[in-house]
Amino acid sequence: MRTALPALAVGALLLSGCQLTESNQPDAKNSTAAEPVTVTSTDDACTLSATSASAGHLVFRVTNKGKDTTEFYLYAGDGKRVVGEVENITPGLTRDLVVAVKQGEYVTACKPGMSGKGIRADFEVTPGDEDAGIPADVAAAALESATEGYAEYVRDEAAALERKTVRFVSLYTAGRDRAARELYPRARVHWERIETVAESFGDLDPRMDAREADLEPGQKWTGWHAIEKDLWPPREYAALSQSKRKDLAGKLLADTRVLRGRLGEMEFTVDQIGNGSKGLLDEVATGKITGEEEIWSHTDLYDFQANVDGAEMSFETLESILVQKDAELAEEIEHRFDELNDLLQQYRRGK
Repeated sequence: MRTALPALAVGALLLSGCQLTESNQPDAKNSTAAEPVTVTSTDDACTLSATSASAGHLVFRVTNKGKDTTEFYLYAGDGKRVVGEVENITPGLTRDLVVAVKQGEYVTACKPGMSGKGIRADFEVTPGDEDAGIPADVAAAALESATEGYAEYVRDEAAALERKTVRFVSLYTAGRDRAARELYPRARVHWERIETVAESFGDLDPRMDAREADLEPGQKWTGWHAIEKDLWPPREYAALSQSKRKDLAGKLLADTRVLRGRLGEMEFTVDQIGNGSKGLLDEVATGKITGEEEIWSHTDLYDFQANVDGAEMSFETLESILVQKDAELAEEIEHRFDELNDLLQQYRRGK
């Protein structure tokens, strides 16, 4: 794992600088390079605004109007070789696939639930300027879609964090410690996936995520880790009173709601997304791997996976753009993420 993480972090830094049934299709229409092909994915359909396009750089603008997370693929004519893909499109989210295509026959596929062969249809690429660069307006639109997609991901994670924090503090203040311990790491994954963004708020981060070893002289300890110590008490630890529990829990929930509100107003740039990905991987490689984050609960592997999830989502948001600049780098980063996820999977137990 120590080998895989630094390689991924370098890739993220470079990045910051640089199916089942026939789909429902409209009447045949040809798209131009400057006109994205809109794709609407639902639970049982994959509808494209065009069935053909001119050779060159093409944008598929994929919107998920279904209930499950979906993916979109462009395959070669054999329906097996992947030409381009965009993954983890959550309900309501729109993401772009920017891909260089030559004249020929292709197959498109939406994969609701991210499984199976997908909802497939034929797609034709007609003669065009295959060597032309990405038109400025297409590149700008793709970048805008990527940054908006990442902002939506951050908002979704913040909403999930608030929902699970509400449940967690309810269990904790009710004295249902066993249930609270089970929920603790599962609630925190939503913080860890967007940790580098959440940490940008210098007033909230120390209140919500400070570790005991990092406290400044005179600093009042609040947040997740103060509660963590109370749920997994060491020897000679004086359990917190009911009133103290309510106070800690109330502050955590209030700060979580403030955080969600602030994140809902944030906008992102490409370099912020790329550097954020690197930052999440650095969190694992230089900090969490030592066990210093979850010193009482020892639920570090949840944090590992969540940081990797967030970094991978950042990469996937920008992947189709990176492919046009450095396809080998994009492939290497994707390969490294697969390796790292396989390593973490070995330690998974249950769901």
